[in-house]
Amino acid sequence: MADLGDRAQVVIVGGGIIGSSIAYHLTRRGVTDVLLIEQGQLTSGTTWHAAGLVSQLKSNHSLTRLATYSAQLFEDLEAETGQATGYRAPGSISVASDNERWEELLRGMSMARTVGVDIREIELDEARELCPLLNIDDLVGALFIPQDGITSPVDTTMALAKGARARGARIVQGTAVTGVVVEDGRAVGVDTEAGRIEAETVVLAAGIWTRQLAATAGVSVPVQACEHFYIVTEPIEGVQPNMPTVRDPSNYTYFKEETGKVMAGFFEPRGKVWNLDGIPRDLQFKTLPEDWDHVGPIFERAVHRMPVLGEAGLQLFFNGPEAFTPDGVYYLGESPEVDRCFVAAGFNSVGIQSAGGVGWVLADWIVDGHPPMDLSAVDIRRSFGFQREPAYLDARIPESLGLLYAMHWPFRQYDTARGIRISPLHDRIDAAGAVFGEAGGWERPNWFAEVGQEREYHYSWGPQNWFKASGVECEAVRNAAGLFDQTSFAKFTVDGPDAMALLNWISGNEVDVAVGRSVYSQWLNDQGGIEADLTMTRRGENSYWVVTSAGSATRDWAWLRRAARGRDVTLCDVTDQYAVLGLMGPNSRAVLSQICDADLGNDGFPFGTAQDLSVAGADVLALRMTYVGELGWELYVPRDQAVALYDALVDAGTPLGLLPAGYHAMNSLRMEAGYCHWGHDITDEDTPLEAGLGFAVAWDKVGGFRGRDALAAQRESPRTKRLVKLRLEDPEWLLYHDEPIYRHDQMVGRTSSGMWSYTEGRALAVGYVNCPDGVTKSWLEAGQFEIEVAGRRIAAASSLRSFYDPRKERVRL
Repeated sequence: MADLGDRAQVVIVGGGIIGSSIAYHLTRRGVTDVLLIEQGQLTSGTTWHAAGLVSQLKSNHSLTRLATYSAQLFEDLEAETGQATGYRAPGSISVASDNERWEELLRGMSMARTVGVDIREIELDEARELCPLLNIDDLVGALFIPQDGITSPVDTTMALAKGARARGARIVQGTAVTGVVVEDGRAVGVDTEAGRIEAETVVLAAGIWTRQLAATAGVSVPVQACEHFYIVTEPIEGVQPNMPTVRDPSNYTYFKEETGKVMAGFFEPRGKVWNLDGIPRDLQFKTLPEDWDHVGPIFERAVHRMPVLGEAGLQLFFNGPEAFTPDGVYYLGESPEVDRCFVAAGFNSVGIQSAGGVGWVLADWIVDGHPPMDLSAVDIRRSFGFQREPAYLDARIPESLGLLYAMHWPFRQYDTARGIRISPLHDRIDAAGAVFGEAGGWERPNWFAEVGQEREYHYSWGPQNWFKASGVECEAVRNAAGLFDQTSFAKFTVDGPDAMALLNWISGNEVDVAVGRSVYSQWLNDQGGIEADLTMTRRGENSYWVVTSAGSATRDWAWLRRAARGRDVTLCDVTDQYAVLGLMGPNSRAVLSQICDADLGNDGFPFGTAQDLSVAGADVLALRMTYVGELGWELYVPRDQAVALYDALVDAGTPLGLLPAGYHAMNSLRMEAGYCHWGHDITDEDTPLEAGLGFAVAWDKVGGFRGRDALAAQRESPRTKRLVKLRLEDPEWLLYHDEPIYRHDQMVGRTSSGMWSYTEGRALAVGYVNCPDGVTKSWLEAGQFEIEVAGRRIAAASSLRSFYDPRKERVRL
């Protein structure tokens, strides 16, 4: 057994392409005291049997940016290290056999252009010319990415390892890490078969073993191994080395040239979980049995697209384990539970093409203490503890694997592992016609079916079957009143002598306010970037009530907990103790006043304040806040009193036009009102000044705040990047996110959110635009803007203010 020594600055667990890339990039950043430990041989887990595809087009901007970095790195790696990688760039073709799939591909093409990917639509005859084996008879379109590549996973890993070693990293094989050592909430080393090793940072890049290894430190990493299949034919005449990779997602198959043969890989509609209870330590270069019953129907579809497969002999049927995640996106970053314990795992069959970018951003994160770009889409802090439970993984992971090549419909809802977290109002909401979605494990009403309407989704890229029903909900909120079940809000209490000082330090806004005041603010990092977007209500001299979104619960709790170290405070997550009802709309005061004796007028209950009320006999904390741009209250009530409160509100409100409303309506309404959504419109690489949230920055508060210096420097410069509101002028198109924004034919940004506005009768978007001289009102007014949708540019109006109620007068009615 090799001598590992007794300490290293950074210990990386896992010697696949991911761990090797992290080691390589750390040494490029000057961190040379790196120890990579592999229990078997380098690449012996999943890397060795990967297909080696290096595709640049991914599901969103951030993932595409990481993949394009990988392609560039792999192209240059052999020249740097002298180690052959087998990298080449024959390009790739993606095909669509129906109009809906074609629109998905075209929208992906538009998104990829925001990263600078060379991608274009090609005629079907050109597709067959590039790949003569392709059956194009039933196709409606094809895209071509000339610089997409193929690499040898083993050789590329060896090149990364060689580059890391050349700059001082140590790589030890044949020794297993048995646990992560944690002291005072921080990773301080690892236990191995050869003894303990101290470390300042531990990185878990152990592939299908990561979940069980992370659990030794109390870290949740919901990854699960599944069987993954591909076949390789005997040599086929006419197969050339320059044949592009072909992706036929509607038939769940990709095809690549393999030394004169064809490899066909499958992402079947429902995957097969493997070894749910844990992965053996001594697993190396593992293959799994053939399963033609499982793969046969997909193989037949592959033969349809590439008929030569039906005649060629098969040299190999391969089945090997790979790690998949509940949402089909890998995990990166510092774990929310343990400081300096970083995770890079769950790559859902895109580990090779992601490895370069992952190594880059994780090395920067480790060295600098923060990521170099928005990584919210892959951040480990988006996960939840319940997701690591075997029963959950057994239900959800097969579906998430199957969705990798399925249509990525807007508003797509998962079918499996549902009902994890239920509002006490669930039965009432269900009886009202709710069609539920899921967020953070919570069952939430997305829309309410009209009488006689089928209560399920019919997906499309245009208006879906809930479009009219959601419009009715929006109209009620705008003109009467709507009732939202917002129980999924994450709710924290912060108590103790240092509560105010803690929250004031991490918040841009002033939280040293009178008891009963609610403060909207962002929690900021040292660069002035937005880590959280939430409200804090002062409940007492040393007591605060913090409310954030369901999806941000893990992340925001971790940020708060870390900031609280060394302070005299007590933190408590009370999310499950309270239900939340959002009563919104111009009639909301009239509804509430019927079942509450308090003065609800502007003098008695001003906007931005909170009061303890008795409402229909229920004990309610009422916050006069809104996320929909109307007069309204958020009503926090103990779970056991929630149903009675709901019934009383419905009884009082129905004669005044009150209707139940869902989250699709809320998204439309907040877009009209110009409110931001964290993770889309604002992230840790965006500042309040760029996002138009400067009103929530208290520049002169006592003691300052985290990130103030960075914001102050930005304050003195022209605002070269700015979040703007946009409206399509053509009502035939819908927007979602990541669409390119053009000004006078020059790409100046991309959308971050999009939604239909029932008030405007058009699609709205928000997005960041850039101008070296500053994004100003006059620059916007002088410009002719367009948004590219599925390859077509549509004229758009632009504004720094919201299109609906730009002065925010209605919330203060």
